[in-house]
Amino acid sequence: MIFALFGDFLLERVDEIWTGDLLYLMGLLDISERAVRLTLSRMTKKGWLVTGKHGRCSHYSLSERGRDLLIRGRNRIFEPATKGWDGKWHMMVYSLPEKLRSIRHALRTQLSWLGFGSLSPGIWISPHDRMNELEGIVSELEITSRVNLFTSTYLGPSTPQSLVEQCWDLSNIEAQYRKFVYQYREEYEKLLNNGDRLGPEESFIRRFWLTHSFQSFPLKDPNLPTELLPNNWIGIAARELFDNYHQLLSDSANRFVNDVLKEKK
Repeated sequence: MIFALFGDFLLERVDEIWTGDLLYLMGLLDISERAVRLTLSRMTKKGWLVTGKHGRCSHYSLSERGRDLLIRGRNRIFEPATKGWDGKWHMMVYSLPEKLRSIRHALRTQLSWLGFGSLSPGIWISPHDRMNELEGIVSELEITSRVNLFTSTYLGPSTPQSLVEQCWDLSNIEAQYRKFVYQYREEYEKLLNNGDRLGPEESFIRRFWLTHSFQSFPLKDPNLPTELLPNNWIGIAARELFDNYHQLLSDSANRFVNDVLKEKK
């Protein structure tokens, strides 16, 4: 949740934020001061945040590692639907023994986040060209000698759609998208039609939970080209709902956060 707050509200707004500001904003989300302080301490120890002091007041800022993580996350969360596909598949093949299972787990998590699917053990594919991101991940995990990257064309004997069925559980993703749409569509339409007026504080709270609810989808949904999706794929409607609702809340929510940061300086 602290990552979500930084990513959606603070990443481009401030270089550092007073601890009191963080406690206040998280308190509006019903998170206790004790829980926030413990989490901030853990995030600092893990290298995601950097802490400092001015006089008796402490502040936090993102480390270079933390900022890079949130920028990559934001790019995936707000990535537009894929339109047009050249038919190419991009592939990573790796060999990581059991003694490197923690690194193997980290690699699989990163691959899922980038929209890759597991074709078979050690072979992951995607219709997206994410070679730059992959090279950075491979370098960071120090596994360059254990990885090979390819771009290829599928020649059969089955179909590209069969690869999708093998690599991604679209029916499960679709069910989760339906829950998201069910949860947020009505309140979005009420606000859009002026049937529900919000103050700045409530706009902040709603936008936070909207983004928090949606941010897990890039880990599940590979953002496949329309050529590879089922007919009437609800993921498109869910993304449109998220984008539109987020935009509708943004002016008021941003003003609220700006005011909070100014008042507490």
